[in-house]
Amino acid sequence: MSTLTSTRNVDPVLLEIVAGSLASIELEVETAIGRTSRSPMIRDAHDFRAGIHDRLLRKLTGRSYSALVHPIARDFPLATMRPGDVFFHNDVYRSEGGIGHLPDLCVTVPVFHDDEVVAFVQAFGHHDDIGGAVPGSMPSHATSVYEEGLMVPPIRLWDQGVPNRAALTIMTRNSRMPESLAADLDAECAACLMGSRRLGELFARYGRDTVEACFDAIISNTTETFRREILAKIPTGTWTWEDYAEHDGVDEPRLHTQRITLSKNDEDGGKLIVDFTGTAPQARGPINHCGDYADGNFLKKWLAPILRNLADSPERMAELDVNEGVVDLIEMRFPPPGTLLTPVFPAPTNARTFVILRLLGVLAGVVAKAVDGRMPADQETIRYTGVYGTDDAGEPYLMREVLGGGSGGRYYADGEDTIHVVPDSRNLPTEFTESRFPFIVERLGLAVDSGGAGQFRGGLGYEKHIRMRRDAHFMSIADRSILACWGVRGGRAGQPFQVTIDPGGPGEHDVDALVDAEFVPAGTVIRIRTTGGGGWGDPIERDVQLVVQDVLWGKVSRAAAERDYGVVITGPADAPSADPDATGALRSRLRAERPGERPFFDRGPGYARLSGGAASSEFDHLG
Repeated sequence: MSTLTSTRNVDPVLLEIVAGSLASIELEVETAIGRTSRSPMIRDAHDFRAGIHDRLLRKLTGRSYSALVHPIARDFPLATMRPGDVFFHNDVYRSEGGIGHLPDLCVTVPVFHDDEVVAFVQAFGHHDDIGGAVPGSMPSHATSVYEEGLMVPPIRLWDQGVPNRAALTIMTRNSRMPESLAADLDAECAACLMGSRRLGELFARYGRDTVEACFDAIISNTTETFRREILAKIPTGTWTWEDYAEHDGVDEPRLHTQRITLSKNDEDGGKLIVDFTGTAPQARGPINHCGDYADGNFLKKWLAPILRNLADSPERMAELDVNEGVVDLIEMRFPPPGTLLTPVFPAPTNARTFVILRLLGVLAGVVAKAVDGRMPADQETIRYTGVYGTDDAGEPYLMREVLGGGSGGRYYADGEDTIHVVPDSRNLPTEFTESRFPFIVERLGLAVDSGGAGQFRGGLGYEKHIRMRRDAHFMSIADRSILACWGVRGGRAGQPFQVTIDPGGPGEHDVDALVDAEFVPAGTVIRIRTTGGGGWGDPIERDVQLVVQDVLWGKVSRAAAERDYGVVITGPADAPSADPDATGALRSRLRAERPGERPFFDRGPGYARLSGGAASSEFDHLG
C-alpha cells in the first residue's frame, strides 16, 4: 500500500508526541467503554478492543489487535461520510476477515479535518447475545451461520449525530439481553465519537501534512524494526508444521488440520511467505474462520505478535508494537475456497477461535523448527464457559466467562499461569458473579500439575468450582479437551481442558467441551479445569530447587515431581526438600530408559486417540 507523504524530515520529538497521542486516545476510548458499558463480557471480562486507522485504512496503533475499516470504506465512499456518522457491522462474511463471529459487534467513526476524512476510530467487542439458536449466540452444534444470530452488514448506524432507532430496535429485539446490548452499543458509539474528537484535535494542532507524515513514519519504523530485529533471526529456508482442532460440535472428534509452510528467501528484503496449503476442508460445525479476505490483512496482524518472541530480550519484545507495518513483510497464500480458513457462506463460524488461536501455535511451531526451538511451547486457548437459567426473582440470566489458562514454557523461563491470550481480558470477579447470579464460587485457584513438564515448565491453568443455587444449564465452547498444548524440544504437553459435574458425588460425569445445555440441578458443583501450557526442554534438566519450589507453592505435586522431573521430595508440606542421592539415582535411571530418538514436539496422549494410534505426525521431527 502506498504511503501518504514522504517520511523524510519528520521531527523525532513530534513523532513521539503523535505516537504517544494515538496510544493515549486508544486507551481513553477503551477506558470509556469499560466504564460505561453494562454487560459482564464487555465491562468486567474486557472482551473488546479499540483501534485507530488512517484514511488509507492502515492500523496505526499496536497495543492490541482490532477489526478492519476495509468493509466500511468498501460500502461507503469516504466522500459520502459526514461528522457524527457512526457505522456498524457484525456480518462475518462481509467484514473482510476482521470479524470472526456474530457476537463481535463493530462500530467505526470517521475523523474529519477541513471537512475531509483523515482517519478512523473503531471498536468491537463480544456482546452477550445477538439472537440465534442458544443464549449467547454461540450454538456449538450449528451447521449454518443463520443459526448463530442476527447478521448486519455495514450500515450507517448514526447519521450526522442522529441514531438510527429502527436499526437499533431490530437488533435489541433479536437479543435475549436487549438492555445490556443497547447500553453496550451506546457506550461504544459514544467512546468512538469521543476518540474521533480527540484525534481531530491532533490534526488541528499540528496540521494534516505533519500528522500524516508521522503516520507514515510510525508504520515505516515498524516495518524496518521487524525486518532488522525479527525476520533477520529466521534463516533462509522452508519448513512445514501442522496442528489440529479436535472437534467441531457436529461430527465425531477427529483431526481438523491447520498447516503452515513457512518460507523465507533473500528476495524482497527477506519477506516471510506463509502458505496454508494442506489445511483441512471446512467443518460442518462452527469452527471455521474467514481468513482469506483483504489478502489476509487481519490474519497478518493477528499472527505477527508471535514473531516478537524472536526479539533479543523479553523487555525488547514488550516494546514492539504490531501495526500495519508488519503487513508488507508477510505474504499469505490461501488454499481454494472450502477449507477451515476459506469457508463458503453460510458455513458457521461462532467457534472460530479453534482455528485462529491454533494458528498462533502453528506459526510458533513452524518458526521453532527454523530456529532450533527458540520459541515458546504451546499456549492456552480461549474458551467460553457459562450458565444460564432463571434467578431468584424469576428473571432470565446469562453468565458467560472467558477463563484463561497457562502459556508455554520458553527457552529462558517458565510459562505464565492463568493468562488470557486475548489482551487485557480477565475472569469475572467472584464478588460480582455471586451477587448477580444464583451460584457460589467455592474455589478459584491454580490447577495443580496442569503445566507441561520441562526444563522450563508450562504455565498452569485455572481450577474453578461453581455450586449452583438453582437449577441451571451449563454451556461451553472450548477445545484442547483431547489434544493438549504441545511441548517443544523435550518439553511435555500440558494437561487438557476438563469440566466435571458433581465431582466426587453420585452424579459425577465429565461434560463435552462443546455443549449448549447441560442440565445442572440446584446444589450441584461444576468443576472447570483449564489448559496448562506446554513445557520447554527436557524436564530432567530442570533445576532441582525450582522443582522443590513448585511443590512448596502447590504448582506441582510430589508424585509429579518424581514421575516427570525425577526429583524425590521429602520433608513436611511447608518445608519440602529434595533427597539428593535418591534424586540423582532416579534421574540417571529415567535417562537410561528413554528411547533414542524422540520427536521435537510432544502432543500428549490425546493425539494417539485421534490419529489412529500414532504418537506424532510426520512434521514433528526436524529431519
